[in-house]
Amino acid sequence: MEGLFGFILAGFALLASPGPASLSLAAVGAAFGARSGLSYLAGIMVGVFIVMGIIATGVMGVMLALPGAAPILTTLAAIYIFFLAYRIATAPPLTETTNNVRKPSFIGGMFLNLVNPKAYAVLAALFSGFVLMEGPLYVDAAFKIIILLMIVGASNTAWLFVGAALNKFSQDPGVNRAINVTFAILLIASVGFALIF
Repeated sequence: MEGLFGFILAGFALLASPGPASLSLAAVGAAFGARSGLSYLAGIMVGVFIVMGIIATGVMGVMLALPGAAPILTTLAAIYIFFLAYRIATAPPLTETTNNVRKPSFIGGMFLNLVNPKAYAVLAALFSGFVLMEGPLYVDAAFKIIILLMIVGASNTAWLFVGAALNKFSQDPGVNRAINVTFAILLIASVGFALIF
């Protein structure tokens, strides 16, 4: 358990930093409001839980060993991120939002983390870089999952509400549009950054 503090610190540093999920949550908050983003947040949480399971069980290593799997996964990720960025950039300001606007959904949030390159890289580093409990590997993995879910839940909720606060900060439709477009650009840039490094 001596590595627990380092694990928590690394978890906050890596998981709370800007990435596709966190920036998309802030963008959803800015474009659609915090309440409308809660379902999307829940999907992101389920998605990150699934990714943790994929990393902890070694399934990711098997998937990447399949010929042609990595480019397919990367292409799916890029397509979805661009689609999400487009929806965020073109969302009407909250003051003009109508019921006809399709907001990002639970399934969309879950899918985002399933194709999120940062999630796989960060979680692989956290799972392989620390041993928190001696004994069966599944006990150590379960303990890591519980801690990381608390970190992801807290940080992602904060990102959603920060985005919503930015939108409420200005009632000017032009400023709201600029905020949405900025978040869309940052979302695409975060994926590019994650793929490069």
